Amino acid sequence: MAPWGELLAGVRGVLLDISGVLYDSGAGGGTAIAGSVEAVARLKRSQLKVRFCTNESQKSRVELVGQLQRLGFDISEGEVTAPAPAACQILKERALRPHLLIHDGVRSEFDQIDTSNPNCVVIADAGESFSYQNMNSAFQVLMELENPVLISLGKGRYYKETSGLMLDVGPYMKALEYACGIKAEVVGKPSPEFFKSALQAIGVEAHQIAQIYTFQSHGLQGQCEICSGRHDWGRYRGRCRRCPAVRNESAAGADREVQAQ
Repeated sequence: MAPWGELLAGVRGVLLDISGVLYDSGAGGGTAIAGSVEAVARLKRSQLKVRFCTNESQKSRVELVGQLQRLGFDISEGEVTAPAPAACQILKERALRPHLLIHDGVRSEFDQIDTSNPNCVVIADAGESFSYQNMNSAFQVLMELENPVLISLGKGRYYKETSGLMLDVGPYMKALEYACGIKAEVVGKPSPEFFKSALQAIGVEAHQIAQIYTFQSHGLQGQCEICSGRHDWGRYRGRCRRCPAVRNESAAGADREVQAQ
């Protein structure tokens, strides 16, 4: 793998994942990964443009940002690209009225959305709300529609909390796909449109971005979500063969490598 000095040539902006890069979620608000608060502060003092890009769908952006601020991070709501606001925009544009299978913590993001007489289903990381009854209700809504629409906030298989690995939305999304014979529309990582919206927010082209994220099974299958190039994967680290700097580690880990150049 090329050193950071080479990978960062021409880079104008950085996309930072949140869970597993800045902090590990869990009881009591989770814990900041050692060195990540300082790494974010150093990035913000540089001339690089910084954007936070997350699939978090158990918390609203307001709650997530407040939690990160309490852990010491310099972050604002306007700096975060998250799937729930993006999904709401799609729902409004297409006059969709969702049946929501989501966590109560993110429900406030949908307060302005008409949910009467649903003509689609939105599924997210619902946690304990992934009961048989709730899954079956979503299944019934989809099966009653002539043209069923299933929108999934991400499609991760699992993620890490302080208590261990947790099932993400992906397995439940796949269950509804299989049962209904449909394909979900993914809003969030690894959707290229999701990353394009993050790049547009900071005015940076794909070939000018460095992305720092965790080694998670969220359906990438070896393909870069920014440029569709192939990843060279190690067990916990990786990069894209075409993008200048797509790395798989914590913010603190990436920061240490940069400082060592």
